[in-house]
Amino acid sequence: MAFELDHLFICTDIDAPEADGLIAFGLTEGTPNLHPGQGTANRRFFFHNVMLELLWVHNSQEAQSTPISGIHIWERWVDRKRGACPFGFCLRSTSHPVSSLPFSTWEYHPPYLPESLSIPMGRNSNVITEPMLFYLSFGERPDNFEINKSQPLKHTSGLCKVTRVKFVSPYADKPSTELKAIADANLVDLSLGEEYLLELGFDRELQQQQADFRPVLPLVCRW
Repeated sequence: MAFELDHLFICTDIDAPEADGLIAFGLTEGTPNLHPGQGTANRRFFFHNVMLELLWVHNSQEAQSTPISGIHIWERWVDRKRGACPFGFCLRSTSHPVSSLPFSTWEYHPPYLPESLSIPMGRNSNVITEPMLFYLSFGERPDNFEINKSQPLKHTSGLCKVTRVKFVSPYADKPSTELKAIADANLVDLSLGEEYLLELGFDRELQQQQADFRPVLPLVCRW
């Protein structure tokens, strides 16, 4: 497969107090990050192949400004408990060069990147009932990070590698062309359900265990 998931985000309350439940479960938190000019900040948890990002808006003016308004991050965050999808899925390439992406895109130029770099955004970015889809040309596995960028990958819970991702949605039976494309590529499983939910399978789920972080966070981990 030419593409794989680079990271996933979940919109949270300011400062992501929801992360405390993940820490209590046995996940080791990595370094946080700011997106200058985009108005967002995060707390992050790294696994060998994927990063989980808890994301919030810390500057509403920046998040609603041009060109940030095109990604609709403000609407996704502020309306996350009123019907907007709180998730985002980012892809990276497993081979270079890349001739085409799995979904149609437009070029997003966030202020925090050099002018020479852009982020291809899925054209469903204005469909706030679906996850934000995007691609990072410079994305890489956390277990391949250089020493100066390395993040903690050992968790007392024992979770190592994300091996399955399921997205549950009330609208999963009518996906956009872009969302259907990543499902058809077996990057994400789509499932119909009453509420938004992200289900992550770890290490092929051989132990048949699970941790459900609802209602604080729309996340279930299985391992």
